[in-house]
Amino acid sequence: MSRRLAQGVDAEAAPTRRAPIEAVVALGANLGDRAETMTAAITELARLPLVQNVRVSEPIESIALKPEGPDAAAPAYLNAVAILTTRLAPSVLLGYLHAIERRFGRERSAARSALEPGWEDRTLDLDLIAYGDVVSDEPHLLLPHPRAAERDFVLGPWLTVDPDAQLPGVGRVDAALERLRRRT
Repeated sequence: MSRRLAQGVDAEAAPTRRAPIEAVVALGANLGDRAETMTAAITELARLPLVQNVRVSEPIESIALKPEGPDAAAPAYLNAVAILTTRLAPSVLLGYLHAIERRFGRERSAARSALEPGWEDRTLDLDLIAYGDVVSDEPHLLLPHPRAAERDFVLGPWLTVDPDAQLPGVGRVDAALERLRRRT
C-alpha cells in the first residue's frame, strides 16, 4: 500500500505515517433502490485502503430539501452516517467518496464546492462531514462540512453512532441538534 494515500496530494516527499483518525461521512439517496445502494456503498467504504472500524447508524427517511425548502413531492431521502477510522488523508478520502458516488450513478449537475448546495435528486450522496478536528477552508476540501450543523438528518444519525460527538467549530453535536430543532 502506498504511503502517499495517507499523505494526500500536497504531501512532502518524505514518508510519514499518519495516525488513525475518525472521519464522519453522511450518506444519502433518493433515487433507485435506496437501501440496497446505501448498503453497497457502506461495503465499499469498509473496503477502502487504510480504513477500518466502520460504524454506521440505522438509516432514517427525510423529506428532500430544495431551494424553496422541504419538498414532500420529491422522492424522499434515506440518510445515514458512517464513522470510519482511517489513515487516509482527508483529500484522498474525499476523492474516494466521489469515486464511489460515480460508481453508483451519481451525476453532478455542475462542479461546485460544498459551499454551494446542490438540489438535484441523487442515486448516492457521500459527504465528508468531519475529519477529526481538522478545519479546512480550501474550496475543494471544506471541513467541517459547512451545512452539517443545519441538517438534522446528519446530526441525529451521527449521535446514534457517537453520543459524545463533537463538530469542529460548533461544539457538541447533541447541543447543535437541540438548537436546530428549537429553530424549526
